[in-house]
Amino acid sequence: MQQALLDEKVAQKRKNRDLSPERQIHLPDHLLFCEHPHVITLGKSGKLEHLLMDEEALAREGVDFYKINRGGDITYHGPGQLTGYPVLDLDHFFTDIIKYLRYLEEVFVKVLAHYGLKGERSAGETGLWIGLDTPAPRKILALGVRCSRWVTMHGFGFNVNTDLRYFDKIIPCGINDKGVTSLERELGHKVPMEEVKIQVQQAFEEVFDVTLTERTPG
Repeated sequence: MQQALLDEKVAQKRKNRDLSPERQIHLPDHLLFCEHPHVITLGKSGKLEHLLMDEEALAREGVDFYKINRGGDITYHGPGQLTGYPVLDLDHFFTDIIKYLRYLEEVFVKVLAHYGLKGERSAGETGLWIGLDTPAPRKILALGVRCSRWVTMHGFGFNVNTDLRYFDKIIPCGINDKGVTSLERELGHKVPMEEVKIQVQQAFEEVFDVTLTERTPG
């Protein structure tokens, strides 16, 4: 779905180059949410040795494995994790991928603050951690994006009520000196996913200075 939206946006941008400004069509941006079934994905710059089980063993445990076209290394998606795919034309915002990643992080700094948690950035790495200055730093937000003609796809994985045991099958994001965590683990109780989605939407609107309009259930 996100690939189709990206292709549509890129095709329209190409058409707009031959049109006068008043005839150009600017398609809306999208923020897609989902919860994947158990799956491990390896980004373009990822290393296969960061997968700690072979694909046959994964299949026996009901875990799919895919090499995909986003940036970043290896990660896990599954039930209880909010996976989000902003399909944005950065010409509507700013043409700077590093700034875009920092904005996505800032969305979740605000979400975590709502729950009384401090989301922290680690120098030279993407995503957010909790307890970076402790003996047990742990990642709660992973990012991996792709951009074509300044249209983005892929995005974030935010651990809400995620079964963190699945991360034992990989070296998450290729980082072996930090752990992973979730809202549930940090707060000591499950958090309703719909509640988290609302917080993410509100923070996204604030950080990107947009208004999310049409919301499609499901």
